[in-house]
Amino acid sequence: MRPSDAVKTGPEKAPHRSLWKALGLTDEELARPLIGVISAASECVPGHAHLGTLAQAVKDGVRMAGGTPVLMPAIGVCDGIAMGHEGMRYSLASRELIADCCEVMARAHALDALVFLPNCDKIVPGMLMAAVRLNLPAIFVSGGPMLTGERGGEQLDLNSVFEAVGAYKAGRIDEAELSAIETAACPGCGSCAGMFTANSMNCLTEALGMALPGNGTIPAVDAARVRLAKLTGMRAVAMLQEGLTPDKLVTRDAVANALALDMALGCSTNSVLHLAAIAHEAGVAFDLDTVNRAGAKVPNLCRLAPAGSHHVQDLHRAGGVQAVLRELLGHGLLNEEALTCSGETLKAQAARARVDDRRVIRPFDEPYAPTGGLMILRGNLAPDGAVVKRSAVAADMLRHSGPARVFDGEQQAVEAIYGGQIRPGDVVVIRYEGPRGGPGMREMLSPTSAICGMNLDTSVALITDGRFSGATRGAALGHVSPEAASGGPIALVQEGDIIDIDIPGGSLQLRVDAQTLTERQKVWQAPQPRAVKGYLARYARMVTSASRGAVVE
Repeated sequence: MRPSDAVKTGPEKAPHRSLWKALGLTDEELARPLIGVISAASECVPGHAHLGTLAQAVKDGVRMAGGTPVLMPAIGVCDGIAMGHEGMRYSLASRELIADCCEVMARAHALDALVFLPNCDKIVPGMLMAAVRLNLPAIFVSGGPMLTGERGGEQLDLNSVFEAVGAYKAGRIDEAELSAIETAACPGCGSCAGMFTANSMNCLTEALGMALPGNGTIPAVDAARVRLAKLTGMRAVAMLQEGLTPDKLVTRDAVANALALDMALGCSTNSVLHLAAIAHEAGVAFDLDTVNRAGAKVPNLCRLAPAGSHHVQDLHRAGGVQAVLRELLGHGLLNEEALTCSGETLKAQAARARVDDRRVIRPFDEPYAPTGGLMILRGNLAPDGAVVKRSAVAADMLRHSGPARVFDGEQQAVEAIYGGQIRPGDVVVIRYEGPRGGPGMREMLSPTSAICGMNLDTSVALITDGRFSGATRGAALGHVSPEAASGGPIALVQEGDIIDIDIPGGSLQLRVDAQTLTERQKVWQAPQPRAVKGYLARYARMVTSASRGAVVE
């Protein structure tokens, strides 16, 4: 018995078959397994603009393997377009909505197996959460990374434009140069070219065993991406025949493998939120201490933008995700016998890989850093943790002390930065932007890019209970928990308080004595909710702390 028998088999299902036939399906097609192809194609998102072509390739693959593909949609927010205004409140919140909608479509139509076609930011983890929850045979193929733009012999990406705005505000470039960078930076379809959140998560699908090799790095415009989509469709049918379901793939070992790859690549800080949420769906224990334990053991082998000058297309040319995993084999850092969607173990797949450019993928014993790209900090300012992409922090900012410049929201901070009110040595604190208080835990790419564009990234730190884009570089500490709206210590910071940051030591301290903090807590009052109706209001009532992955309960 297959799930689809509930909507096509037996005399009682004649009405159901009639509706399938209204879609043009034949009796022969209905006799085959129904494979859902869930695509986030959209004309709002450049990372998804070409997913129609890939969806057709997946469908071709499904048919070649003897299945019947059924295409259905999923929503997706473009974080770049949503950045810096109210739209960003919906980005993280959309992750839960995507997971729920995929569940609804798959169960309501009794599908037998699933192929997920995401590409950007919250769509990848939202679909992974759905796949784990549904536990039907499932496999992923992303839209692939965008190629870089070019101007004056320099590679450009979306972050180049955000930072150019800061340079323009500082008078370092004129409006004509800003326009030229804007026009050149994003040359076509695909997820933005650096090791930002979308590409981070697409790479991690390979380590989780939920996507075939190449998924994370084959460029969006490469014909190899179409071939991969066909192979993915074929493999979905085979996984159904083999009974290979996510509970056999997304295990504790697989989550640990993904975290190890995360550290080696130097992925987006958002990957911590998403791995925690995926692990939660899978019933796998995951806490922030797990992140630091992995980071202490796994060397940072890649420095992709924004941490370095290389981009995802360079990682692909150098051997891709499998080549990075190959470097980690044999050192006790991977669960090498973990099963993947190909039917092979992680070790069997990675062992065939080869590193073709040691400038992009460093040897295991000659890493960029002996520790991983991400770090969790704790202290009286973040008792439940904060996260930083330490591989993208200038050496002079790994330890920093300075006066707090406090802003109750992102826009106030951006106006102060562009207005020249932030000075070298300051610690910008942006609060009431957490999962509940935002609501939606907005990304702070605008203020961090403003700081970088105005040449303050080597002297100014930024701390928030919100989060950062994967494109962020500098001493940017996010996910501060508990958040301000829940009465966390970040709500008690006052202008001029000294904040001590020690990234190597994993410490984030507010230099204010406990008695003073207690007195401030007594007079603190929770702010009025920003959202009083609609989806964000419901989300704010149900969302948990960033330290738990901001999952909804």
